[in-house]
Amino acid sequence: MAPQNALHTNFDVDYVITYRFTDVPTAKASKDFEKLLWLLSNVGLATEVRNGENCCLLIFVKVGSEERFAHEVYRSRVKDWLHGLRAAEPNYETRHLLNSQSLTEAERFRIVHHLITGPREDGAAGITPGQGEWKNVESVFPLHDHQYNKEWIKKWSTMTFLKAEDLDQIRDRFGEKVAFYFAFTQSYFAFLMFPAAFGFASWVLLGSFSPVYAIVNGLWCVTFVEYWKRQEIDLGVRWGVRGVSAIQVKRKEFQHEKEFQDPVTGETLRTFPATKRLSRQLLQLPFALLASLALGTLIATCFGIEIFLSEVYKGPFQSVLVFLPTGLLTVLVPTLTTILTSIATQLNEYENWETSEGYQYALTQKIFVLNFITSYLPIFLTAFVYVPFGSLIVPYLDIFNLTARPFAENEKQLQTPQAGFEINPTRLRKQVIYFTVTAQIVNFALETIVPYLKRRGFSKYQEMKGERVAKSAKVAAAANIADKPEEADFLKRVRSEAELDVYDVATDLREMVVQYGYLALFSVVWPLTPVSFIVNNWIELRSDAVKICVEMQRPTPLRADTIGPWLDSLGFLTWLGSISTAALVYLFSNDGLGPDGTPVTIKGWALLSTIFFSEHVYLLVRWAVRLAISKMDSPGMEKERAERFMVRKRYLEDSLGKDVVDAPPNETEEKITRESLEEDARQSTLHGGTGAHDHFWSRQKSWRESAKVGAGLIERMAAAESKKEQ
Repeated sequence: MAPQNALHTNFDVDYVITYRFTDVPTAKASKDFEKLLWLLSNVGLATEVRNGENCCLLIFVKVGSEERFAHEVYRSRVKDWLHGLRAAEPNYETRHLLNSQSLTEAERFRIVHHLITGPREDGAAGITPGQGEWKNVESVFPLHDHQYNKEWIKKWSTMTFLKAEDLDQIRDRFGEKVAFYFAFTQSYFAFLMFPAAFGFASWVLLGSFSPVYAIVNGLWCVTFVEYWKRQEIDLGVRWGVRGVSAIQVKRKEFQHEKEFQDPVTGETLRTFPATKRLSRQLLQLPFALLASLALGTLIATCFGIEIFLSEVYKGPFQSVLVFLPTGLLTVLVPTLTTILTSIATQLNEYENWETSEGYQYALTQKIFVLNFITSYLPIFLTAFVYVPFGSLIVPYLDIFNLTARPFAENEKQLQTPQAGFEINPTRLRKQVIYFTVTAQIVNFALETIVPYLKRRGFSKYQEMKGERVAKSAKVAAAANIADKPEEADFLKRVRSEAELDVYDVATDLREMVVQYGYLALFSVVWPLTPVSFIVNNWIELRSDAVKICVEMQRPTPLRADTIGPWLDSLGFLTWLGSISTAALVYLFSNDGLGPDGTPVTIKGWALLSTIFFSEHVYLLVRWAVRLAISKMDSPGMEKERAERFMVRKRYLEDSLGKDVVDAPPNETEEKITRESLEEDARQSTLHGGTGAHDHFWSRQKSWRESAKVGAGLIERMAAAESKKEQ
């Protein structure tokens, strides 16, 4: 194969499995590897093995039995039909099955992935990377289609808005879960057009802490969240996944305590007591308290040091020392967050969730608590501690003079003012600008640079480890095994993709939700916040596409009908934004400068009344917006009604017959003649006479005769009525 075509073909490979045997005895590695290939073959998958790098084998997998694969497609679609995802029962005959609805790449990869990793009791191979007996299976991933990726990135680089067809392509390639992220980010980007324009106008005409901007921004937040809920329904119907969350995948790590037979289905059910899980979930309360205390103490301490160095200390090197708190936060916050995330993961494992969906939902809630503290606490401290109570707190900041004592020339430079301290009115705005502009740029750089450095470091580590093992075992390194010339470029690309990180769409969703939080909570401080975000998000959409294509392994297609628990986070941030925005407008209503640094100027009853009123207005507006959106029709709802109508019509035709359903009423009329009357009398005599019931129904033989009788009655009754009036 020519080098220029190396990126244009995947040799019909569906998946690549990396098997690393660095720390495993040769005999055991060979035995486990043989079992792995045997299991793959048993589920109808064909395999080819090539050498990888650093004591690693590459197993190339594709569908070997089309009949078995078609059966798996049928099984998957029947499961969807039983759960209400599909309107019609799929046809079992293979040709009709695959022709009635074409198989997308995402569906093909999803089904093959199930054959590889699904439980054996479901007819799959049960190969779970890094778990149980398959700890040496490092990863299972599909290969990138580099030709499509190149065209995708080129196309997106010239577009401002994504069309529905663009999202359909993402869904067909990477699955619904990734497509929902891009759909959410695109909707968020489009919705930002209005607050960006209004925010710029407010910045020019109204300034910061404008009640008008606060009201408009609150209305926008409520409308966006409620609109996205409807958009999720439309996309779920469009992609045929509405209700797919009901099809839950059981976790292999789930440990049941009880087994019983379902009295209806007869199947054996394994359960874990809900009360016991609830008691374990209560540990979230001390965890949240621990996380709040740990992160809060660290952030508050650095916050105090920063105020002391920037506004109290007047000695040498002040311009340099002021960055000390930033350095401490940069080093300590990620470290502490990693420790707390590990604790949250262990706590989530202890809760023993039965399904992967329940496990991910609970873990996301715990991670959101950590993200909330690290992202928003510094601004909350400035707005609600430093501003109203600055004059009371600053005199006690001399405990932080140790940070500057080695550089001070005299004690006077370290002394805190006991009276007359004035707060810095621009501090809050500068802090919001940092988190909404500078931090966004830093995060973008970290997303593009850190994965590259991490990949290079891991590759070097694996290389050194492989050389050490190869030397001790006195075997040749895998790299010395020559590739076939026609495969060399292809295998080089596969080895490179095997070293890439696994893409986690939850990370990108978390980033967007945290960004939305700054807009909902603090944009009243700096109305240009949505302008910054709309620029960032245009770049973010393209950079995430590049990240998936270049920096990450191709994601395994997963189905979803929502962005998951992040939707609840959006609702929570919108509610909290209605409170924080009202409080900020009240506290900083003094020409944007806020109170004079003493709590005397803050009326507690007025602040609480403002918050109470704002929250109830939010609840009323949310109800009104939700009601208004529910009255609006949408393509997704129309499609769903059309599908349900066609299903009802088809079953009616199958039950009664199309001729019966569409047949016109009988137009034949039986005329009353002497012969017909004699025949009726004869039949009545043969059946022993007729009763009042038979006489009642035999006076008029057809609808036409009934119409004539009725017309005659109308004429007679009308004539009688007219005579009465005369």
